[in-house]
Amino acid sequence: MLTLLLAAAAALPTAVQAENAFVRDAQRNGQWTAFRKYAQRDAVMFNPQAVWAHEFLKGRKDPPKSVEWWPAESYVSCDGRTAVNSGPWRNTARKSNGYFTTVWQRDKGRWQWVYDGGDEAKSALPVPKTPRVRRAACGRHAKGPPLIVPPSAKRFGMGPPDDYGRGQSSDRSIGWDWKVDAKGSRHFRAMLWNGRRYELVINQNVAGK
Repeated sequence: MLTLLLAAAAALPTAVQAENAFVRDAQRNGQWTAFRKYAQRDAVMFNPQAVWAHEFLKGRKDPPKSVEWWPAESYVSCDGRTAVNSGPWRNTARKSNGYFTTVWQRDKGRWQWVYDGGDEAKSALPVPKTPRVRRAACGRHAKGPPLIVPPSAKRFGMGPPDDYGRGQSSDRSIGWDWKVDAKGSRHFRAMLWNGRRYELVINQNVAGK
């Protein structure tokens, strides 16, 4: 059965489709079960400080009802192998809602997430009928997006003890970075090459708990 599930994940051509499959698995098989399935080996999430996803999720029991979420926008690298998705989420069990942001990378045909973050919102955000997909321009561009974290940060993100991370697509047409302070406040950015410059397409600030 696991082999069939992994084969199905590998057949997904876009990050939006991967996100939707992730949501379906969360509803059918359990929220944290789905998070573990789609997480890359060094994926990072927040509690509210940065944690390695696989360490945080190991043995974690699925809630009776999973959170639901919907990709509203997807920013994709020129080569189509990296994407940043964002959109609303809803937790009917807790009567709460907010937005999420997921960074996806495709390796050997399989999509996996490397960053998962988000925040609560005071009111429910609209559920999109169709996600807005924007692809980075191809062709010649700069050496890479200007990032706010130290150059020494690992390419695909860092967890404890350093609360900052950065990453970019292999073709350098999209990049992202994040940092967390001691109180759990977090800043996340994503930048897309538009043919002339790196454009800031996501700029999120999450308050500490």
